[in-house]
Amino acid sequence: MSGILHFPDCTGTTDSARRTMASQCQGIQPLLQADRRAKDKLEDAKKRKVKRLKQAKEEAMAETDQYKMQRDEQFRLKQSKIMGSQGDLASEIEEQTQGNIQELNRSYNQCMESVMKQLLSAVCDMKPEVHVNYRLKATS
Repeated sequence: MSGILHFPDCTGTTDSARRTMASQCQGIQPLLQADRRAKDKLEDAKKRKVKRLKQAKEEAMAETDQYKMQRDEQFRLKQSKIMGSQGDLASEIEEQTQGNIQELNRSYNQCMESVMKQLLSAVCDMKPEVHVNYRLKATS
């Protein structure tokens, strides 16, 4: 059965049996009422428990979302810091490269004329000499 107790009806019996049954029915009624009140209390307790669990879940989700947003913000700050420093590093390297190119061009312009004179004199001013390793053949 479904938890509700069924007792026989107190009608259609003799007087003494009626009294006995009436007293039994009257004694059972408070028990049935107490049973109903206990069931109601259990249902209320279950509802409160479900409500507390739902509230705890919502609070945990809110806390998790807040933590996630904090970590995302920290990540974005670190990422921008790193990417910003890499951008600064790239611009610094570009400046150094341009400085080196300018220095090489200046050095080229200063030394070009003297190097060309040395090269032309080495090619154009020939002095015939016998090589040091050259050996004359002996005539017999």
